[in-house]
Amino acid sequence: MILDFEFTAELHAKTVVRLWCMERQTYRTIITNKSKKRREQLMGFLKTSHTLKDLNDAQLSKIIDSMEEVKYQDKDVIVREGTEANTFYIILKGEVLVTKKVHGHQKQIRRMGKGEHFGEQALIREVLRTATCTADGPVTCFSIDKEVFEETIPIEHLELFDDTKVLQEVPQKSSPPSTLKFKDLVPMLYQEGRYQGDPVTLGVGGFGRVALMTTVNHGKYYAVKRVSKKHIVAKRQEEHMLFEKKILKALQCDFIVRLHAAFKDTRYIYMVMEFCGGGEIWTKLKEVGRFDEPIAVFCTACVVEAYAYLHKKNIMYRDLKPENLMLDVKGYVKLVDFGFAKEMVRGDKTYSFVGTPEYMAPEIIKNQGHDFAVDFWSLGILIFELLVGSPPFSSSEPQKIYAKILDGDIKYPPYLSEAAKSIINKLSRPRPGQRLGNTKNGIKDIRHHRWFGNMNWHKLRVGQVDAPTVRLIRKGPCYINFDRFPPDLTKADEEFSGWDREF
Repeated sequence: MILDFEFTAELHAKTVVRLWCMERQTYRTIITNKSKKRREQLMGFLKTSHTLKDLNDAQLSKIIDSMEEVKYQDKDVIVREGTEANTFYIILKGEVLVTKKVHGHQKQIRRMGKGEHFGEQALIREVLRTATCTADGPVTCFSIDKEVFEETIPIEHLELFDDTKVLQEVPQKSSPPSTLKFKDLVPMLYQEGRYQGDPVTLGVGGFGRVALMTTVNHGKYYAVKRVSKKHIVAKRQEEHMLFEKKILKALQCDFIVRLHAAFKDTRYIYMVMEFCGGGEIWTKLKEVGRFDEPIAVFCTACVVEAYAYLHKKNIMYRDLKPENLMLDVKGYVKLVDFGFAKEMVRGDKTYSFVGTPEYMAPEIIKNQGHDFAVDFWSLGILIFELLVGSPPFSSSEPQKIYAKILDGDIKYPPYLSEAAKSIINKLSRPRPGQRLGNTKNGIKDIRHHRWFGNMNWHKLRVGQVDAPTVRLIRKGPCYINFDRFPPDLTKADEEFSGWDREF
């Protein structure tokens, strides 16, 4: 763009030069006409929306002012069937293929081009996408998020419209049933090293083991969590396991690990999860000592999006820590392990003593009753640990950790930025009602904090932010980013109490 300024230096030709020149006013006229034409075009597109048809030009103009241009490459997925719908799109350039899963296969149902739009019901309803939209060649869209839209236009001005011809967005209570069969799964084997030829184990814990498995048909990888039924009964975790399966089956969020299927036999229950090939955040943190601020910002932003999704569904997470954050191959962070999650009615309190000691909020320790605010406390602890390499309150004895948390004195190393210290302080306020994320503007206050000043939240949600975490991911066999474990040759005892009848 040409600005009003005078040259402050002389320019001399060193050789024979041919220049093209344009007067400022001519340039401005061209740019102005182009902007006007595009705005009129967008206004025309919006007026074809059934949901927006009763809005006046001033309101439509406000929507255009709030919209953002996003670009997609060939084969990029713009929206995925079964995920939460919270964005409205207008196609400016290119073509989009709309497909639906029918009998386990993607079936093309239509092709959309310039001027067509999809996702309008996402602006005013809580719905799941009922089709997948994929870029067929380069595509440019104009888009607006539900959150931004609600700040622009009062919802009562809109007409509810069931657009069954486009994406057929209708509420769904759970994801479609999986066609995956347990007999189709085969273990991946270590290709080299000490355990060559043994099944790949991704993780081991008191709960059981997580194995890397695949299918003969299409070679997709899965992380299969296997837990002894006898152990579950001994630890009185039956309700927790049933609830974890129920919650994961219902969740469709790009920042939460997916549950593809669940199986059982006389010894174990099996949860077939999405495989996150980048490994655990905890492992990466130990490898590098502490994260640079851009990496910590990105990881935390992914958690904020997962929280926003869960809290909207009235689910508390209550187990945030680096061990429960996984990286996918693109470097995006996903929450795993929902053993401590709980459904809560807004305004209620629960009194369970749960969580990891270093991450427990004061109200849990004091048994005062807690709610969604504990998730924001743990977010502050996570930011500190990502930036420093260890949590602010630590000891080998849990009781000493609790005493430090109640004392509340956080000692910051000198290299932490003022913005980082500010967000940690606001998230770690001892009174839950004063905690960032738990005041009247909710999670928006976290997104708008200056520590996230460079984060484009819309692009993050649609997977268009280049993840700085990719530099932490090693290249090699699919299990390269995980520790190696010897095989488990023992078998759990059989268990026949029947608690898993509904699993």
